[in-house]
Amino acid sequence: MIRESGPPEQRPIVPGGDSFGTHRVIEPKGALPQPAWRVDNDFSRLFEGEVLLGVETLNVDAASFTQMEKDGAGDVTATVLRTVADRGKQHNPVTGSGGMLLGRVLQIAPGRPAEQLAVGDRVATLVSLSLTPLRIDSVAAVRPASAQMDVHGEAVLFASGAYAKLPADLPERLALAALDVAGAAPQVARLVSDPRRVGKPGAVVVVLGAGGKSGILCAAEARRTGGKAARVVGLEASAKAAEELRALGLCDAVAAVDARDPVAVRRTVLEATGGREADVTFSCVNVPDVELSAILATRDRGVVYFFAMSTSFTKAALGAEGVGRDVDLFIGNGYAHGHAEHTLAMLRDMPAVRTLFERRYG
Repeated sequence: MIRESGPPEQRPIVPGGDSFGTHRVIEPKGALPQPAWRVDNDFSRLFEGEVLLGVETLNVDAASFTQMEKDGAGDVTATVLRTVADRGKQHNPVTGSGGMLLGRVLQIAPGRPAEQLAVGDRVATLVSLSLTPLRIDSVAAVRPASAQMDVHGEAVLFASGAYAKLPADLPERLALAALDVAGAAPQVARLVSDPRRVGKPGAVVVVLGAGGKSGILCAAEARRTGGKAARVVGLEASAKAAEELRALGLCDAVAAVDARDPVAVRRTVLEATGGREADVTFSCVNVPDVELSAILATRDRGVVYFFAMSTSFTKAALGAEGVGRDVDLFIGNGYAHGHAEHTLAMLRDMPAVRTLFERRYG
């Protein structure tokens, strides 16, 4: 565990802080921090509305971590340090994604909305590293299995930035891993229970990448919301992850299949459901080129929800058009009201899921 020694240095407060963080954007001027190429990570002073965090762990987005491992010859540390030095934030220029962080509150500038936050609180940010001004002084450890990095550094959270205080009853690394994908489960609950879209007894729910972090949470929520009548199908390329998913008992069928093969995915779904296409498909795969697999597996006027940051809007939209599939395409939103509490409560309510997450990420 990384901890500061002695009281933190108090930074001067300067006016002009914008709740959305535009005051930290260097390039291009006028942009919001997430799409900006470069942001200001000079924390010698704080702006009104900001919270200064001592950063302890980065939970890198899975698609981003996978890409950096592949293209950086496995040297993720060098790639992250270079990105943060160039951009002032961990914003992968290839995937466009970031992740989130675990840190300790060092200072709270005035001008924030009413909240229960104090210096010393340990929090996980619920906004992407792709918009979070960040400075990394050193890297202490890298854990590829969980896409986490222990670091010494600092970051700021804007007034509009969501966060969650770390729960006392869950291991910190477990909580961080779950909070990284906390937006998944509430979105599954909304869609699977929505009578205008999916909400009917016996709905077929397909999860691509179902053996991964967000995929397991999607499968768990699909089972919880859809009940015993739902037909939940989990597809996972990794044989080991597929076996671990099968052991959870969440899915009616689990198959090891490469999500980049649309025809194989469609065939596998039809075999698992007795010829029925999915009412809703959740794509949680952390590699590119899986858009058409989710689309081909889904019935006419069904729903496809792309949660993974490796998704290409162009490939999804034009791909659906190209194969003549009239499906509703949703781009995953990592934020939902109460999503942190929702996901942590699910871990508490589902001991088998919690045990697997603790083994992998805790």
